[in-house]
Amino acid sequence: MHIQDLPYPDPGVPDARSGPRFLWWLFRNQLDGQLKALAWGLLHFLSVSALPFCVGIAVQAVVDRSGTQLALAGGLLALCCVGNALGDTFLHRTAVTNWITAAARVQQVLARKAAQLGSALTRRVAAGEVVAVSTGDVEKIGWFVEAWSRFTAAAVTLVVVCVGLVVYQPALGVVIAVGLPLLAVAVLPLLPRATRRADFQREKAGRATELASDTVAGLRVLRGIGGEELFLDRYRRASQEVRHAAVRSARMWSLISAIQVLLPGLLLIAVVWYGVHLARQGRVTVGELVTVYSSVMILTYPLRHFEEIAMAYSFSRPSARRAARVLALERVTDADGSRDGSEMPSGDLYDPATGLLAPAGRLTAVVCGDPDAAGRLAERLGGHPSEEGASVLLGGVPLDELPLDNARTAVLVQDKDPVLLSGTLRELFDVPGSGDVGAEEALAAAQCEDVLAALVQGSLDTEDPMEARITERGRSLSGGQRQRIALARSLVTDPEVLVLDEPTSAVDSHTEARIAEGVRNLRAGRTTVVFTSSPLLLDRADRVVLVHEGEVAAVGVHRELVHAEPRYRAVVTRETDEEAARDEALPERAARQSGLREGSALNDVLKELEEIEESA
Repeated sequence: MHIQDLPYPDPGVPDARSGPRFLWWLFRNQLDGQLKALAWGLLHFLSVSALPFCVGIAVQAVVDRSGTQLALAGGLLALCCVGNALGDTFLHRTAVTNWITAAARVQQVLARKAAQLGSALTRRVAAGEVVAVSTGDVEKIGWFVEAWSRFTAAAVTLVVVCVGLVVYQPALGVVIAVGLPLLAVAVLPLLPRATRRADFQREKAGRATELASDTVAGLRVLRGIGGEELFLDRYRRASQEVRHAAVRSARMWSLISAIQVLLPGLLLIAVVWYGVHLARQGRVTVGELVTVYSSVMILTYPLRHFEEIAMAYSFSRPSARRAARVLALERVTDADGSRDGSEMPSGDLYDPATGLLAPAGRLTAVVCGDPDAAGRLAERLGGHPSEEGASVLLGGVPLDELPLDNARTAVLVQDKDPVLLSGTLRELFDVPGSGDVGAEEALAAAQCEDVLAALVQGSLDTEDPMEARITERGRSLSGGQRQRIALARSLVTDPEVLVLDEPTSAVDSHTEARIAEGVRNLRAGRTTVVFTSSPLLLDRADRVVLVHEGEVAAVGVHRELVHAEPRYRAVVTRETDEEAARDEALPERAARQSGLREGSALNDVLKELEEIEESA
């Protein structure tokens, strides 16, 4: 796999049972790149490790005054330099390719999972954790995949050099063959503590990222209520906790690095002392001593990759665990149904859990006193509920038996906080749809004339509103403008069923009335479900449904329900409990007063009859 071939046509199905299993799955999918990096790494490390042998031959040739040996040493030295240059260049190239392609694979499977789960993802995993996984964690996972091939090449090189030194000079070679493995494992007792500190640092960093994400998302509201400084102080404290955790983690890794420098130095001193002792006895030549000494010096280079792989694994393991936790999430209902993907159901939309029925081709308004319950019900209607239960039916077909693409084509849900991606307005409206509704019609129905004018006025390089740029999440627009643009985008898709959750909560009443009429006209003959408590929208709906405590409590039209159903009236008119009790008491009080008047009249009649009898 080359970088220019990204993205992957199919990134595969990850093994999300645990962090190590996920890393192993990723490694297996990068096997071709790993083998290439291993081959170039062996060429690089073996070429570097062979330099001391060439130097030893050259020194011995000078001592023996042998021109042939000196020429041979020069030729071998030149060959090692060429191998070193080629190996180092292509090792770096393949290692970086492995890093980028591994990170791209992780990002693709994460994006696919986010698309499958939709808004349920951020309810089951904190938004800050999702951000941390898709940014910093991806880099650390890619680092481990990239470092593994270099570590493997370094380990193989150490074994080859140790065997070569034992064969070349057994007396000193045995010392090195015993000492180098001890150096490699000397830091193992410190790794668990270093790993725990790295985990703690990542946990604090994830918490700080989550806090920053929440603060930025609610910055407009925080400024309005004067709570900006409070949340900024919280983020400062969280940031300081991350800094302290990073310093503690860095101290441990600096200790490991110091040991990796100290112990090879002690081994080098031992080899030199023992080598000089053997040279005095005539058991080793000067060239052999120089070769062994240079080999120990050179071997500190591949030894450093043992520290790197330990650090990469310590940082990537919690990252892989978080990624696996996100990737292990599944839709509550099974999207891999057995129905033919070409089937596209149509008809009434029915939710067995609540009894909600949205007749085909009509505008149905749903009133729900609990906004969170309304959001969950809207997601149920879209075929991706957050809780287990009976599937929503579209034309009698369960949505969870449809392929996910078909289910989302049939039913589109726009939640109360839609996201606008950065780019031009034309790119924003480049969404899958039937083609029957154009962008101009949708923008007109959503009453976006003033939004288009504002976008043109704010753009210096174009007079076409469709070429005007939208900033990230539409932050340059007001809340009402963002709502209307998002509504127009949903109308362009022209789905079989469109579910809107509070689509006009941020616009004024005059604009809301025009939007209600525009949506009604544009969606004529299509099934539309609107979750709202606005009388302007409710009055234009063909059918109004009151959902109370998870069940349909009343069905009718707005003008009937507002007079006949107190619970409906309380939600729509924002009536308080005291006002509702007073309204309920009014009929009873009127009846009681009427009864008193009737009783008083009856008493008067009886008195008159008694007086007549007495006079008779």
